[in-house]
Amino acid sequence: MNYQELCEQTIAIVKQAAQFISKEYDHFENSKVRFKDKNDLVSYVDIETENFLKKEFLKILPGSEFIAEESHIAGTKVPKIAWIIDPLDGTTNFVHKLPLFCVSVALMVDDKVRFGVVHEVKQNECFYSWEGSKAYMNGKEIHVSQTTELMSSLIATGFPFKDFHLLDFYIDFLKYLMKNSRGVRRLGSAAADLAYVACGRFDAFYEYNLSPWDVAGGSFIVQQAGGLVSDFDGKDNFLFGKEIVAASSFVFDELFKKLAEWKDYSK
Repeated sequence: MNYQELCEQTIAIVKQAAQFISKEYDHFENSKVRFKDKNDLVSYVDIETENFLKKEFLKILPGSEFIAEESHIAGTKVPKIAWIIDPLDGTTNFVHKLPLFCVSVALMVDDKVRFGVVHEVKQNECFYSWEGSKAYMNGKEIHVSQTTELMSSLIATGFPFKDFHLLDFYIDFLKYLMKNSRGVRRLGSAAADLAYVACGRFDAFYEYNLSPWDVAGGSFIVQQAGGLVSDFDGKDNFLFGKEIVAASSFVFDELFKKLAEWKDYSK
């Protein structure tokens, strides 16, 4: 497969989806929201965007399958060729008229992500990379930050909103970072958080209880931009393991060491 060509085709499709989302944002009504679970919102915008993406992706890769937020995955095995899709990462932001939300797409072939695209809709910023390439934002090469210590770092995270089994750990670690970093931000979109790590706006990002569609595109772009990504145990099960830490190589070791200590402490 020509992953550069597929990535470029995907970007064009994602930008069409982003135009639809942006148009609907201008007149979206709260009455059109429904709940998948506690604090877990979905709207016709999520569903129609996902359906559009799936239809278009099947045109360029007939027979491929999907791991997608609104339709999940059929069966128990990861398909040989799988699109991992979050049609609207940051639905709560969208619903509340906070203009920060993304379309996130990755292509996995033989259990390995081969390219990723994260398009931040209202900022019209498209982050992307394919296997063997550098990482880009709107055609410009991007890199993770060169910050060398946690104390000088700006950290991103996501707050627990329905799974609270690690809440005490989360609060303890957040307190640590508030005292030992330049600050902590919570944007409400893991895809945006990861894209911002990739381009150096954030020095690191961590969160738990995430799904593969939240992180597949962004985590790949971080790695292609020179960053490191793992789960909370230092392994590579961050796509399906519901835990992720991503950072520049300079900050990763210090952040991960403290993260592991706090996780052990919380058990």
